[in-house]
Amino acid sequence: MELHLHSHRYTHRSPDWVAAAIAGFVACAFFSAVEMLMVLLVSGQSPWVPPRMVAAIVLGPGILSQPATFDLSIVSMALLVHAAIGVVLGVVLGAIIAPFRLDSDVVTVSVAGAVFGLVAYVVNFYVMTQLFPWFIESRGWTMVAGHVIFGAFAGYMYWVLAQIDDRTATP
Repeated sequence: MELHLHSHRYTHRSPDWVAAAIAGFVACAFFSAVEMLMVLLVSGQSPWVPPRMVAAIVLGPGILSQPATFDLSIVSMALLVHAAIGVVLGVVLGAIIAPFRLDSDVVTVSVAGAVFGLVAYVVNFYVMTQLFPWFIESRGWTMVAGHVIFGAFAGYMYWVLAQIDDRTATP
């Protein structure tokens, strides 16, 4: 095993933007499904509460007073909002991973993603709640864990997808 000192310092290196966007999208889709399951299992609430909260970012907080049942328009909006957030977060994560060469191995990229997920949690639940206060009630260990897992999974997906892209680009 070789020791690479200073291998994670900043260098001018562009991320694989497509891999980053797809990684963020896939990780956010996974996170959304797990979040709905956790709400049902841990709090006993309807699994349709999280999609309503996300959709309320665009549709307004009035939809939160409606019964937390399945509604195609609300779930569709939640999927669109979460997909957009996932892609943006994936691109930001890729922009951090690439220049610091944090994708040198699967453990490093997953840990970097997990730390990124923790930062995303803080931004989402302590900064963005200034605009969307209905998310304050969701603060807690399940959301922390979910965001850490989201970030680790996004980092891992970026690593996998970037390697696939590298293999197909090389003759």
